[in-house]
Amino acid sequence: MFPQVVVLLGLLALSGADTDRAAAVRPAPGGLAGQLLVATDELTDPRFVRTVIYMIRHDASGAMGLVVNRPMKDVPLAPLLEEFGVDSTGVSGDIWLHYGGPVERARGFTLHTADYTAESTVRVDEKIALTVGPEVLRAIGTGKGPRRALVALGYAGWAPGQLEREIESGAWIGVPADEALVFDDQHDTKWERAMAKRTITL
Repeated sequence: MFPQVVVLLGLLALSGADTDRAAAVRPAPGGLAGQLLVATDELTDPRFVRTVIYMIRHDASGAMGLVVNRPMKDVPLAPLLEEFGVDSTGVSGDIWLHYGGPVERARGFTLHTADYTAESTVRVDEKIALTVGPEVLRAIGTGKGPRRALVALGYAGWAPGQLEREIESGAWIGVPADEALVFDDQHDTKWERAMAKRTITL
């Protein structure tokens, strides 16, 4: 067994739970869904220092997002799929795994451009979607996947009203998202670039 695969148990949950999970994260209108949540210097929690989070859901029931600027490791895709019984015929290449947040860190979430759709895919907005099933990983490895993608382990989650209180305390700001900030590999500059998009109220 590949050592990196041992760490990733639970990444490919091959059950109907994927569809249930997709429904649970389906975005609702309004709020910060589809935008970036950026940690300010006021936030000193090591799990979130200088993080940039793409928000998938934000409504009265709480909030959910994926950290997009903390890469962890590069993993060969074919052996990973094989460990979980997924056909790896024709699969090649590696994928970078990212820290998505401190909640359910054994779970894999693929954030990607909206040119790809599977059964467990939910659209966040017209440009970006989220897939929680393993089919997207095989599609990526066979050249049939989305144009751009980010695979994350875990997510950032907030209870009802919690994120609003943290924003009011100055821990976070919301800024418009763009494809480069979400998907490019210039992780060391994502926080600075995201902060540069903030609107300053005089």
